[in-house]
Amino acid sequence: MSTAALDLAIIGAGAAGLHTARRAQQHGATFEVFDAHARIGDTWRERYRSLRLFTPRRWAELPGLGLDIGYFEYATGMQLADYLERYAATFEIPVRTSTPVQRLSLDPSGLFRLELPDGEEVLAERVVVAAGAHHRPIVPALAAEIDPTIRQVHSLDYHGPEDLAAGAVLVVGAANSGTDIALEAAAAGHRTTIAGRNPGQIPGHIDTPVGNLISSIFIRRLRNATSDTEKGRRMWDERKGHGVNLVRNHVSDLIKAGIRQVGRVVAVDDGLPTLEDGERLDPATIVWCTGSRPVLGWIDIPGFADREGVRHDRGISTTVPGLAFVGLPFQYSIASPTLMGMGRDAEYVVEQLFPAMRALQAA
Repeated sequence: MSTAALDLAIIGAGAAGLHTARRAQQHGATFEVFDAHARIGDTWRERYRSLRLFTPRRWAELPGLGLDIGYFEYATGMQLADYLERYAATFEIPVRTSTPVQRLSLDPSGLFRLELPDGEEVLAERVVVAAGAHHRPIVPALAAEIDPTIRQVHSLDYHGPEDLAAGAVLVVGAANSGTDIALEAAAAGHRTTIAGRNPGQIPGHIDTPVGNLISSIFIRRLRNATSDTEKGRRMWDERKGHGVNLVRNHVSDLIKAGIRQVGRVVAVDDGLPTLEDGERLDPATIVWCTGSRPVLGWIDIPGFADREGVRHDRGISTTVPGLAFVGLPFQYSIASPTLMGMGRDAEYVVEQLFPAMRALQAA
C-alpha cells in the first residue's frame, strides 16, 4: 500500500479523465490517473475503424493542445486516440496504464482505498471516477431466442465488415452508430435492413464549412440544456432511452444506399426477429446498436448509487464526501457525456473538490 495518500485519484484516462487531470494539475494537486487499457486512447481504438466524430475540432480539443487536423475537419476515432495519448505526454500527466481499479472502498481511516492488480493498494483523499459510460452492451432479452446460426454482434464489438457473415444484415437501432454501420454494411455489398425509431436529424451537412459552423448552434443548444433549467430537464426526459438526433447521416443517405428501413423488432418467431407488424426477417447477421451502460460494480461504497444511478449533484457525490464523477449522462447538461460537455464538468468538479486551492489562486 502507498504510504502517502494522494490528494486525488482519477480512474479512467479517456477524455474525461484527462480533462480532470489537467485541471487538478493546474490546482497543484498530487494525483495519479489509473486506466485499465494498455495505451491511453484505447477506448477509441477499440471502436469500429470507420468511426468519425461529429464533434467539430474546436469542441473536441482539450485545453492547451490543438488537434492536428484542419479547422473544419472531424477527427477519426484513431486520430482522437493518438491525440489523447499525445496530450498526456505533453503535459506530463501521470497515467498508470494496464492498471484497472479492481475495487474502490473506504479505508477505516476515512481515505479511499484503490485495490489494484497483484495486491497493490493506493490511498487517496479524493476520487474522481471518469471510467466511461460505454462498457456493458445493452441487448434486448429476445436476443437469446434468436436462431444460433444467425451471427449476433453488438456495436461495441463491431470493428468492420469482416465481422459480418455472408448474406443479409439487420442493424437494430437507427441512431448514429446504427446508421454508420448500416451504411458500411451496404457499401460492402450486404443487403441491409435497419430497424428502429427514427430519432430525427439535424439540418444541413456537417462535412462542409457552413455545416460545420451551423453544427455549433446545435452544440450550444445541448450545452445550454442543463439540469438547473426546466428546458434541460424536459429535453432529458424526452431523450431517455432514445438515440440522439442523426448528425452526419441522413435518412436520404440510407435510401440512396438501398437500405430498407423498418419499425422495431419486438419478438422472435421460430428463431427469427419479428417486427411490430408481424413480418419475420431472415438475416445472416444482426448488429445490435441498442446502447450500453457503465460498469460500476467495482465501487464498493454503500449508498453511492441507488436504482436511478449515481447519487450526485453536478458530478459531486451527495452521499460520499470526496467522491465525484465526470462523464455521467446528464451530469449537468445533455452534452455532459460527450467531448462537447465533459470539460466544463471536469472544471466544476475539481473546483468543488479543492475549494481551498481555488481560494488561494484567486487571492
